[in-house]
Amino acid sequence: MERSADVLVVGAGLAGLTAARELVAASRSVLVLEARDRVGGRVVNMDIGGGKIVEMGGQYAGPTQDRLLALAADLDVATFPTYDSGMNVMHFNGKRGTYAGGGIPRLNPLVLADAVIAQARLESLAKKVPTDAPWSAARAEQWDGQTFESWARRNTLSRTAYQLLALAAEAVFAAEPGDLSLLHVLFYSHSAGSFQNTIATTGGAQQDRFVGGSALVAERLADRLGTEMVKLGAPVSKISVRGDKVIATTAAGQFDGRRIIVTAPPGLAGRIEYEPALPCWREQLTQRAPMGAVIKCQVVYDEPFWRADGLSGQATGDGEGSRVVFDNSPPDGSPGVLLAFVEADEARRLGREAAAHRRAAVLGSLTRYFGAKAASPTDYLELDWQQERWTGGCYGTLFGPNVWTRYGPALTAPVGQIHWAGTETSPLWCGYMDGAVRSGERAAAAVLAELS
Repeated sequence: MERSADVLVVGAGLAGLTAARELVAASRSVLVLEARDRVGGRVVNMDIGGGKIVEMGGQYAGPTQDRLLALAADLDVATFPTYDSGMNVMHFNGKRGTYAGGGIPRLNPLVLADAVIAQARLESLAKKVPTDAPWSAARAEQWDGQTFESWARRNTLSRTAYQLLALAAEAVFAAEPGDLSLLHVLFYSHSAGSFQNTIATTGGAQQDRFVGGSALVAERLADRLGTEMVKLGAPVSKISVRGDKVIATTAAGQFDGRRIIVTAPPGLAGRIEYEPALPCWREQLTQRAPMGAVIKCQVVYDEPFWRADGLSGQATGDGEGSRVVFDNSPPDGSPGVLLAFVEADEARRLGREAAAHRRAAVLGSLTRYFGAKAASPTDYLELDWQQERWTGGCYGTLFGPNVWTRYGPALTAPVGQIHWAGTETSPLWCGYMDGAVRSGERAAAAVLAELS
C-alpha cells in the first residue's frame, strides 16, 4: 500500500468515504485511514440469519436528505418505507394508550395544547437561527446561555407537557434536556427543516430504510475506492505538520500527504496529538464536545405479532428500559424485529448493569407496550455506543451552554493543512447520515480549492 498521497482522510465513515470519492473524481490521490477493522463508522449491519440483517447504527433517511439518497442511488442501494401502519403506543404516567400514526396522542386536552404551543414556539425560534453560523443569530447569546431544559420548563404549564418535550429531546439527541443549550436545539431543528421533521416517521427523518442496511452504502462506496485506498486497523494517534507535508502516525505506520481531512467527531478528534499543537480556540472546542448516550437493541421474534394487533410497532413511554421503539423488520416482514432505543440517563444507568439486567429492562418495556408476547423473543442483540472506543457515543455531538457562541467557528475552520468534516460540521441535517455525506463533499471541495 502506498504511504503517500495528495490527501489523507481520517475515518472511513460516510463523511470520509464521500470526501475520498470527490477527491478521486478530481484526479487526486487519497489514503483513508480507519481505526476499526471495518468501514462505516456510525453505521454498521449485524447478521440475524437467513440472509437478513439489522442496523446497529444510523439507519434512516427522509425527505430532503438529498445527498445521502443520491449517493445510495448511485451505489444501487434501494430504500423501502419504515413500517408505519396501525396505531402507535404511548405508555405514560402509568397508563397505556394508542393513537393513529401521525395523529395526536390521547392526552388531557389542556396538557396536549400546552405541549403543542411550546413546540410551535420552538419551531418559530428555530427559523431565526442561521444554520451556517448559529452564533450569529440576533439572540444567540441569550439562547446559548440557557439549557433546553430551562427553556422547556418556562414554556410549559404542566409537568406532563414538559415531560413530553424532554422525551422528544431524549429521542432526537440521546441526551437529557439539561445537556443541551437552547441554541443547539434550535440550530439542530432548523438544520433538519423543523423539530417535527426530527421526530416524524412518514414525512420525517425516520421515513425510509435501506434495503440490505445502511452500512451497505459505506461498504459499496469503499469497494469502489478499492482496498489499496482504504487502510483498516490504522487509528491515527498523531498528526504532524512539517513544511508542506502532513504526517499521520498510526498503528500501521506513518502516512503523509499535502492535506488531511479529519472526520472524527470533535471530542474524538481532540484525543489525537497534534504537532504543532492546535490553536486554543479549536482545542477548547474539543474539550466541550461530548457525545450522546445510546444503547441500540434489536429484539427478534418469529413474526411481527404487533401488526396483527393493529399496531405500528412504534411506541414511546416514560418508564424503565426503552422509551422509543420502532418496527425494524426486514422489507418482507420476516422475522419480526422491534428496535428499542435506550438513551440518555437511562443508557448511562443500564450501561453499568449486567447484560442480563439490561435485557430484562428492555423486554419489560416492550411488554408494557405490546403485551406478553413481547417477553419471549427468539433473539436479542444490542450495541452500546457508549462503549465504542472509536466513536465515544451516539448519535452525535452535544453542544451545551455557551459552546456555539464561544467556539462555533472552530468547528469547520481549517488549521493550516488540517481540515475537519463529519456530520457535526454540516449546516444541513447535522447529526444525520445525510449531514455526514454533505460534510465530506464540503471538505473535499475546500481541499481541492487549495490544491488547485
